[in-house]
Amino acid sequence: MSLKKFEFGFGNTTQSVELPEEHIQEVLHGRNVPAVDVKEATLRCLRQPIASKPLQELVSAGDKVCLVVADATRIWNRSHEFLIHVVNELNLAGIPDEDMYIVFAQGTHRAHTPEENVRVVGEEVARRIRMYQHDCLNNDELTLVGTTKLGTPVVLNKRVVEADKIIVAGGITPHLFAGYGGGRKLILPGVASFDTIQKNHCHALADRFGDGINPKTRNCIIHDNPVSDDMIEAMHMVNPVFMVNSIINAEGKICCMIGGDPDKAWVEGTKIVYENQKVSIKGRADVTFACAGGYPKDISLYQGCKCYDPSDETTKKGGIIIAIMEARDIHEPPAYLDSFKYETEEEMEKALRECFTIPFFVAFNLFCMTHRYTIYLVTKPENFAEVRRTNQIPVATVEEAWKLAEAQLKREGKDDYTITVIPHCGAVVPFQPEK
Repeated sequence: MSLKKFEFGFGNTTQSVELPEEHIQEVLHGRNVPAVDVKEATLRCLRQPIASKPLQELVSAGDKVCLVVADATRIWNRSHEFLIHVVNELNLAGIPDEDMYIVFAQGTHRAHTPEENVRVVGEEVARRIRMYQHDCLNNDELTLVGTTKLGTPVVLNKRVVEADKIIVAGGITPHLFAGYGGGRKLILPGVASFDTIQKNHCHALADRFGDGINPKTRNCIIHDNPVSDDMIEAMHMVNPVFMVNSIINAEGKICCMIGGDPDKAWVEGTKIVYENQKVSIKGRADVTFACAGGYPKDISLYQGCKCYDPSDETTKKGGIIIAIMEARDIHEPPAYLDSFKYETEEEMEKALRECFTIPFFVAFNLFCMTHRYTIYLVTKPENFAEVRRTNQIPVATVEEAWKLAEAQLKREGKDDYTITVIPHCGAVVPFQPEK
């Protein structure tokens, strides 16, 4: 039996394991997409946009322009690198700095610190442009603009609604239940009220209690996705004139800038993301090694949750997932770990339907997965007690996890087992080609 050594990112270090080569079905990697010159790419998408006139032709002197910008939880989009070029382009169109302002698309997230403002928009933009925090619970700053076909009352930030022109700025990436982030999500949930967000996000659950997660609302699904469709309809109630979104490569650098019509350009951007990350698989395996990719991708269980979506697609029902994340900040955010206090999926689903939050939904998704697979989580020993609350089995090393998995496979009589290895889960979207 020949062995093949694999190295996995684990915080700022690595962990390794030797696996039997004849059992390895495949090793999944995302495409190697080079980074771009950010200024050049941003100006190109502003001046040669998709399904839209150039940005300079969409605004006029005297317009009050609101830039709705993804908040500090989305700094991976590197908006601090490209926003300055959007502001300068608006200047060229006759919009002075004093006629622009930024509203951060915080959804239900907390307000930024001054330092976080700078991290999101960059020092020059922070110095030049007024910035406002969105508070989804402050009714004095919110206004009703309509109701969607699905019955969602669309209550949005007044500063956004009252602008002459709205521009949405963020990044596009696969999303657990909205299909993809970016685009319309800057409006709902970005600058919506708490109740609006609750109503929209609850469509991520099946229509009937007990059925769990709505199968239409999954990673990379946007056709007939009620969560996404509802967001798009809400966005059209305020009609942003332009969207500028980044696409990030596996190294965390901007590899593409997308600009133009907030609907059509966003859809084109999702296609690029999918092409960058899609990986054809031979089939489901008995065991999947799923690594978050090291720091900062595995800084917490919540951030490292990106391990689970790909492995859910690559593992046989009843199989084994070995997730790998250091999780040095295991308690962040507290709302995530606090969600693991229910004995059954039914109890958890009932509570989630009563008060939907994204951390709660992400926790529910994992909790359901722990009942479909055996999940060993390689993490720091001091995390073990908290990990057990999530219904996962904590271990300190990948080697130890593999020994436990081998023993389980032997007990189940699986001598011809298969293994799939995913070294960087956030960089891949596995799919099985139709036969």
